[in-house]
Parts: sequence; structure tokens; C-alpha cells
Amino acid sequence: MNDVTTVERNAMCSTRATFRHSTAPPGGPPGDVAARHGGRPPAPSGRAATDGATGRGTAADAYDAGRPEVLGHDEGRPDHADVLGSGRGEGVGQRLDEVGTDPGVVDADVIAAVRAVLDRILAARLARARELDAVFAEDLAARVTDFTLRGGRRIRPRLLWWSLRACGGGTPAQVRAALHAGAAVELLQTCALVHDDLMDAATTRRGRPALHTAVARQYGDIPRGAARRLGDAAAVLAGDLALAWADDVMTDLLLDGDDLPPEAPARVRDIWRGTRTETIAGQYLDMQGQATGQPTPARALRAACLKSALYTVERPLALGAALAGADQEATQALCRAGRCAGVAFQLRDDLDDLFADPDVTGKPSGGDVREGKPTYLMALARARAAADGDSATLGVLDASLGRADLTETGLDRVRDVLTATGTRDLVQEKIERLRRQALRHLAAADPEPGPAATLRTLLTAITGTPGHAPEPAGGPPFTAALGAGGAEAVR
Repeated sequence: MNDVTTVERNAMCSTRATFRHSTAPPGGPPGDVAARHGGRPPAPSGRAATDGATGRGTAADAYDAGRPEVLGHDEGRPDHADVLGSGRGEGVGQRLDEVGTDPGVVDADVIAAVRAVLDRILAARLARARELDAVFAEDLAARVTDFTLRGGRRIRPRLLWWSLRACGGGTPAQVRAALHAGAAVELLQTCALVHDDLMDAATTRRGRPALHTAVARQYGDIPRGAARRLGDAAAVLAGDLALAWADDVMTDLLLDGDDLPPEAPARVRDIWRGTRTETIAGQYLDMQGQATGQPTPARALRAACLKSALYTVERPLALGAALAGADQEATQALCRAGRCAGVAFQLRDDLDDLFADPDVTGKPSGGDVREGKPTYLMALARARAAADGDSATLGVLDASLGRADLTETGLDRVRDVLTATGTRDLVQEKIERLRRQALRHLAAADPEPGPAATLRTLLTAITGTPGHAPEPAGGPPFTAALGAGGAEAVR
């Protein structure tokens, strides 16, 4: 496993992006919009972003070079009036065209390669938005751009890429298509997270105001109810915009697919169509189960499969296999591996919500319990308690689930009954079984040895250590080719 770890360490560079913030009146919108609302207009500066610890360029200097700094934003706004200003995305895109179709170069830094594609795509989309209307561009398009570029681990594009490589793909057309498909998947993720925050009434995302919260705060000078409704509507529309952009990217990929394996465009189209529908179905089942209460373990597992397993792991692997022209047997084996790992990923997340250190998970403990989410963990605990006639456990669950004001002591009682009834151990055992099955299915796909080792590392990490999904570690080759430091914030 040492060589596997080295491959992953050298392949995926991640340093937190540097985005500057300056003090401003709360809710002050950027740029020319700020002037119309009484905020302070942007003050440009030519200073490039640097890493304070090392002095090296950060946040992909090719991306940041020449970007004007902007004063007058609250923390919920993109901290720039020109998110992808003149000359930024285009330069990165040109270098990507020169070096990014070499599969070995992309192997060395998948995250930077996907980021470069996103830079260029989003620069064009944002420029078009500004042509339509400045307020729309800054309130929605800039926020979608900023949110997407701040993505961190890029797990889905990484799985897609290494699936392509494991199936023998690596022609220039396949490399280009895989990177653009990865960018489309990241935009779909933006749509899902923005909508998810709204549906969950979450006020923050990655330590910053959620999009609907940020817009409501920006318009704090209008009646509170109107500002809240505007923020909610903005989140719906921002998610729709991200989905539209994702579809644009995938459509362009398919229209330009003449150099791909003969069946690849049709297969990719079908996978993409299925992915969008499955994600929505899973989200609805999650919300429906939360509203109606007391789902069965089977229904909870079904929702987890649709919402997380397919979308996060199986479908990215399927996209990579399709672009590589993999045969049906290999594709099915990869999909089985992805489904097992994806379900285990969600079950691990359920456990982490209660039992992992919040400093590790990055979110408060017990959120699923307080929101009354219909997780497999809770459904199984209830089913076991009902079968055993354990009224005490049922009483604790009934008194705790869906209580937004549940105290830490109340959460401890839930933890105690999950442990005492053996539910926690059963879920942990199921995760381990699914992990082993995922690796067996991966081996059955007969993948290329080097990429297969990286896929094993990714799948093991996704299903494994509590509180952790695989973090990319730094390696310079692709970054050096771009003349920049790869930079991603943890999603």
C-alpha cells in the first residue's frame, strides 16, 4: 500500500484557496451593485495572492493573476466584483489545452486539471451573465461561480478520472471529455448543495453563510420576511443555474464526441440522465421520510442509495468506464463496487453525525437527530427496539428525533441507546462488509494495475476512517505545468 499512498499523495494537490476579505457594512453587495445600494465600490489592487506561510503562489496564481481585489463584501458574498476577471480563466484554459490532454500529467494532479476546466467554463458563463444583467450576475451567477470554485476534495471527478484510467482510457479526446464531465459533475454538486441547504434550513456551508442566508442578509434593508423569501428564491434559482450550466457542459461534451469510442456518447448521455433523476428522487425520499417519520430500514437504505451511493460513487465510476469504452462486464463490476462503497459512505456519515468528533467532520454533532432525518441508523434502532419490545429505547428515540432544541445531554441518551442495543455495532459491521464487497467487485473489473491501486485507496478511504473522506495531498507536476499552485477548500 505504500506505493498506492504515494500515487495518491503525488496525484492530488490541495491547499486551501486564498480569498481576501475586507471589512464592510454587513450585506454590502460588490462592484457597481454596491454603489447603487449605498455600499462602497471596489478598490482594485494588483497584488497577487500568496501563501503567507511559504510565499508561494496559492489559489492557482494562473487563476488569480491580475484579479482586482474588491472591498466592501460581507462573508456571504463572493469576495470579488470580477470573479473570473479579464485574462484569468482564458490563460489557464490555454495552458490546459497545451498540457492537459497528456493523461500522465492529469494523473499527477486531477484536482488542478478539473479546476482549470472549471475556471475557463465559469469565466465564460459569468461573462455572459454580466451581459444579461449586472444584478443577476453578482447576486446569482457570481455566487454559483464562487461556490463551485471553492469545492474541495472533488471526490466525484477523481473517481471518474481513475475509472477512465483503470479501464485503459487516455487518448486526448478521452482526457478532455473526462475533465469536462468532471466539471459538469461538480456543477451538479453545487446545485445539490445549494438546494439541500435551503431544504434543511441550514444557515452555513463551509463556515460561511449558506447562499439563501447570504442573499437575505444582503437585502437586510427591506422587510425581514421579504428578504427571507428573496433569499429562498435565490437559492432555488442559483441551484437551477448550476444545473443548467452542468447540462451545457455535458451537452458540449457529447456534441464534440466524435473521437470517443463509438458507444461512449450514448452511454454517457444515459448515465447523466439517470444521475439527475436519481439525485432528485433520493432527495425527495429523504425529505418525505423526514416529514412522515419512522421509515423502515429498507426505505432508509433506498433513500441513501439514491441520494448518495449512486450519485457520489457509482455514477462517476460509470461515466469514466463509458468514456473509456469499457465492456459491459467491466462496467457492471465497477458499478457494483461503486454502489457498495457509496452505501457504506452514507452509513459512515450517519454514524459520524453522532459519534465522530465535530472538529473532524466539520459540522455540529447530532444534526440528523435534531432535524429528524430518516437515516438507516435510526430506522434500524427503532425496528430492533420494536421487535424486542424495548419501550425505553423507543421512548428515547420518540422524544429526541426532530427536536431542534435537543441538548447535548439528550444526544448522549441517543448515543447510549444506539450503543446498548447493538445498533451502532451492526451498522459498523455492515459498512465493513460493504467495503470488502466493493474491493472484490473492483478486482473483478480487471482494471489496469496502477489506476486500480488509486481506486482502491479512494474506495477504502470513502468507506473507512470515521469522520474522513479522502483528502488529496500535494504533488507539483500538473500544477507546475500550469505555473500555479493547486488550491481547494474542503467541501
